[in-house]
Amino acid sequence: MEARMDVYKLVPGALKALMGLQDFVNGLGIDKTLSELVKIRASQINGCAFCLNMHTKDARKMGETEQRIYGLNAWHEAPYYTDKERAALALTEAVTLVSTSHVPDDVYNAALAVFTPEEVAQITLAIGMINTWNRIAITSRTQPVG
Repeated sequence: MEARMDVYKLVPGALKALMGLQDFVNGLGIDKTLSELVKIRASQINGCAFCLNMHTKDARKMGETEQRIYGLNAWHEAPYYTDKERAALALTEAVTLVSTSHVPDDVYNAALAVFTPEEVAQITLAIGMINTWNRIAITSRTQPVG
């Protein structure tokens, strides 16, 4: 499969703007491991090879285990995720699949049970950001690197 286009060359300034928002989200203080799990799970759902390649590598560099990376598709049944990770992963799935789930109250309330409202807002922004990156990479067929 070949790349279709380079969005960032075709729309000058887009990468800088998106990176500015990503830098803002990165600065919110979300746990780095949790952030990578969210990015990987959203990218799995969306089928974004470029982002999966990038974020699984980033997670490994941060010390994430192969078991937890591979288990993300089955996190509901896997015993090695914390309550906070489970709540964030459920929220990730609901936000990523918003057209079908509309983020159910039980998912939102489960997140509020383990995170502050500010943290839920921060995680929601992080989920929105990775979904933006996924959609751009998938549409343009951005190829995974190495």
